[in-house]
Order: sequence, then structure tokens, then C-alpha cells
Amino acid sequence: MVSAAEQLAANLNFGAFAKAEELKKRIWFTLAALVVYRLGTFIPIPGINPAAFAESFKAQSSGILGMFNMFAGGAVERMAIFALNIMPYISASIIMQLMTSVVPTLEQLKKEGEQGRKQINQYTRYMTVGLAAFQAYGIAFGLEGSRGASGPVVIDPGWFFRISTVVTLVGGTLFLMWLGEQITARGVGNGTSLIIMSGIVAGLPTALAGLLELSRQGAISWPLLIGLVALMLAVVGAIVFIERAQRRLLVQYPKRQMGNRMFQGDASHLPLKLNSSGVIPPIFASSLLLLPITVAQFSAGSGPEWLGGIVASLGRGQPLYLVIYVALIVFFAFFYTAIVFNPQETADNLRKYGGFLPGIRPGTKTAEYIDYVLTRITVIGAIYLSMVCVLPELLIAYAAVPFYFGGTSLLIAVSVTMDTVAQVQGHLLAHQYEGLIKKAKLRGATRR
Repeated sequence: MVSAAEQLAANLNFGAFAKAEELKKRIWFTLAALVVYRLGTFIPIPGINPAAFAESFKAQSSGILGMFNMFAGGAVERMAIFALNIMPYISASIIMQLMTSVVPTLEQLKKEGEQGRKQINQYTRYMTVGLAAFQAYGIAFGLEGSRGASGPVVIDPGWFFRISTVVTLVGGTLFLMWLGEQITARGVGNGTSLIIMSGIVAGLPTALAGLLELSRQGAISWPLLIGLVALMLAVVGAIVFIERAQRRLLVQYPKRQMGNRMFQGDASHLPLKLNSSGVIPPIFASSLLLLPITVAQFSAGSGPEWLGGIVASLGRGQPLYLVIYVALIVFFAFFYTAIVFNPQETADNLRKYGGFLPGIRPGTKTAEYIDYVLTRITVIGAIYLSMVCVLPELLIAYAAVPFYFGGTSLLIAVSVTMDTVAQVQGHLLAHQYEGLIKKAKLRGATRR
């Protein structure tokens, strides 16, 4: 059965979009906010030697800095005020969501509705400040120990540089957090996701140019280049298909008697997404795998030998890296799905409103059946995430493919684009309904 949103999407035209003034304002606001974000990625923090930092970054771009630079839209490469991007806020949000499942006080706040949600958001902001300050100090400390061919990266190292760097980077993260909230409230789409996606998309032209240049120089053969393009299209198609895929459970409602009339029972569906965890598992898995490299950089080569061995084994494309990467993706796929979807709560809501699954007893049996189905489809979702993220990793490691063509970047870009398009269709649908209501009111007034 085709939904109303899908019917509208099939009938949309430029005229309908042109009449939606509210939607156009939201789109212009979103574009303006993203332009502000992109401008901030070109403003460097004070006190560094740009030439020396560029040389130092080039030597380490295949590791943790390359990953951060991808999410930050090139801000790390330029050591801009938005170098931390919005990642501390995302980490804090994920940590708070995990804590609401294990801390009774936070779990109670979550059940209090809008007021509880605001309190949890405030705790998330406080945690964002702490995480951003810790990461910013680590960056300042690492910059003081870095050198390039043209000299040290930091012009005047010391506490003044560290404090100014922490204040600048934390301020940049808090500004992006506020900007993301403004986009969500006054623009189109999820502001946090759009900020990350815009950073990834901004680097795609450079990555494509680098890929073509490698092919021109003979580093990548033309058959391999064609195969890479075909693989990218296949990955994008798989992402679109899986992200839209649902397992729908039939829900029936009993017959109802109102007065002397008997009404037939309704039937609906309970949709279960094939990938309920979204892009959270790859992002969390990447962050945990990059932790040993971060510790090694703090030690500046003076750490124990076993730490250096672990860092070498966890290099991109290494067997141990791929095995642990897949294991973490699978773990977080199940773990995050268990957090965002509660089968027992869903079963209780169905029983509360008189709904039931055919052949399944309401209550505990319904919860067990929903959990059984959800576990099976999450297995498929975890396999899909693993394949999308690991196959490009192999190409990055063994075919010298530009870093932007990683599975995580494609997954984020495609998923956020789909969500944003769905919101645009929702706004157009609401605009169409408002137009119909106005016409009905005018006709009613004319008849009177």
C-alpha cells in the first residue's frame, strides 16, 4: 500500500515547490547556516605555523587525523576553529543515550516527557564542554610536540597557547552545536547530521580529482577506476535499499460496538527497520579503534614497545583492524538497537489500545515475538553495515583509493540525504493539506 507521502512525492512538481513559501525560507536558512559553517573551516587557530603544520599533517593524514579531517570538512587539515567539528556533541549524545538505559535517575527523566528531555539535553551540553576541552587540550599538547621541515608547528609554545587553543576549539564546537539546533528548529533536516554531511561532501570533488590524477599518472589502471565507480554506485544502491527496507508485522484491532452498530476491526502494520541503529555503529567502532593511535601520539614515541605493536597491528587494512572493526560494528548494531527500540514497551502499548499480533498472545508473548523478529533483522543489518564499511577499507588500504570513499562517509552522506528529502516531502505534504483546508473554508463561507 502506497503511503500519502509517497503519493505526493510521485506527483511533486516545481510549481508545488514554488508555492511553498515556508519551505523555501527553511531551505535558504539551512543553506546560509551551512555556508557559515564552511567559512569557519578556513579560519585557523592563532599561534601555529601553517606551513609546518601542513607538512606534519601530510605525514599523518592516513591515520587519526585523516578520519577527523573527513568528518570536519577539511578543518583539521587547516587547523581551523572548527577542527573538533561537532563530534564531541555526538559522542556526548550517544553516551547520554546509553546512560539513560543503565542509570535509574536518567531513565526516570526520559519518561517525564518534554521537561525530562530538556534536562537530558542540558546534561548533554555539559558533557560536550568536558569532552571538547579534553580533546582540545590533547590537540594543543600534540601540536607543541610536532615539527615540520620548515620548523616547529607552534610559534610560541606554552600555557598561553594551550589555553587559547582550548578556548578557541571548545567555542567552535559549542557554536556548531547551537548552529545544528537552529537548523533542526528553523531549517530542513537534522542540523547535526547536515553539518557532518556537508563536511564530507565538501571533500568529494577534491577526492574525485585526486582519483583521476592517480589514474592519469598510472597509479590506478582504467579498469580499476571503472570498477571503483561501479562499486561506489553499488554501495550507494545497497544503502538506499537497506535503509528503506522494513519488516512489517500485521497488527489487528478487535471489532467495536458503538450503540447499535458493530464496526469492523481495523488492521495496521508495525514497521521494524532493517537497520535500526543507523550510522552509529561505524562511527563508534572507528572512534574506539582510533583510541590506541591517539594514546600513541600523546606518548610521542616514548611509550612502551607493546603499544607501538598494537598501533601497527591496528593500521588501516590490517587483518586485526578489520576483525575488530567488524566485531565492534556488530556489537554496537545490537546494542544501539536495544536502546532505541523496547519490545516490552511496544507490546504494552499494543495491549493498551487493544491491538494484537495474529496468533500471538498479548503481553509477554508479543514482546518475545517482536524481540525475536528484531534480532533476526538486526543480524542482516549488522552484516550490511560490516560489508559497506569493510569493502571500501580494503580498497583504501590496497588500491590507494582517496580516503573520502570510505564506507562510513558514503553511509552518512546517503542516509542524511534520504532523511532530508523525506522532510522536504513532509513539508510539501503539509503545505498541500493547508491549501486544501483553506479552499474548503472559502467554499463554506461562499455557500453561507
